[in-house]
Amino acid sequence: MIRLKLNPLTESATLLRRAGVVLGSVGLTALYSLLILLRALFGKLNRPIVDKYCREWSGALLRLVRANLTVRGAVPDFGDGRRYIVMCTHASHYDIPVSFVSLPGSIRMLAKKELFGIPLLGQAMRAAEFPSIDRSNRTKAVRDLERARAMMESGIVLWAAPEGTRSPDGKLLPFKKGCFHLALDTEAVIVPVAIRGIHEVLPARTWQINLGQPVDVRVGTPLETAGKTKEELPELMAEVRQRLEDLLGNGEAE
Repeated sequence: MIRLKLNPLTESATLLRRAGVVLGSVGLTALYSLLILLRALFGKLNRPIVDKYCREWSGALLRLVRANLTVRGAVPDFGDGRRYIVMCTHASHYDIPVSFVSLPGSIRMLAKKELFGIPLLGQAMRAAEFPSIDRSNRTKAVRDLERARAMMESGIVLWAAPEGTRSPDGKLLPFKKGCFHLALDTEAVIVPVAIRGIHEVLPARTWQINLGQPVDVRVGTPLETAGKTKEELPELMAEVRQRLEDLLGNGEAE
């Protein structure tokens, strides 16, 4: 078990502190996006640099809210040549930074296409090999899928949220099929990851920020998809859901 204690005290942020967290987060995101774009412009951007920037950015965001992280479970060897998809619970904007800090390897979020339209951030995400799959356009979806598969074969670990949107209370929402189709199409190994307590840091659809919140990252047993067919998609989704429910522990303290 890995424990990263940034501050043991939990408290609700004042309005001034909330403003500081928001401005600091926007500033850090713009800064690291700019660093990536400048390196890309001069031909000095590579995957290890992106990994380093992602973890530095994530660590800085978590320090702003003084998150108190604990990581449990055996993380697979992402460098063994297989394709991997991390399927993670999604209850906060902080799920991504927590995952970058907690997991090794070249983690890249499977992003919504709308994020690529955000100035600086969108261009930086493209330069940093963040994939997106647009299933509304079949031709483009096929190209996106081939690109995602090639990225995974080259060592990138995809991060996806099967719920598709943030849960307001930390409990699992209904799953979308997209990332499961991708897992089957690429014969990827699914790594279930549940993040407990993260919904308390910045509750969904609010501006309330809780400082020093304990956050428990739980890595589950990987699930192979090689050899599985499209007809087995419902069973695959049910199995991943059950594993995430077990990791969450139905919200009870361990």
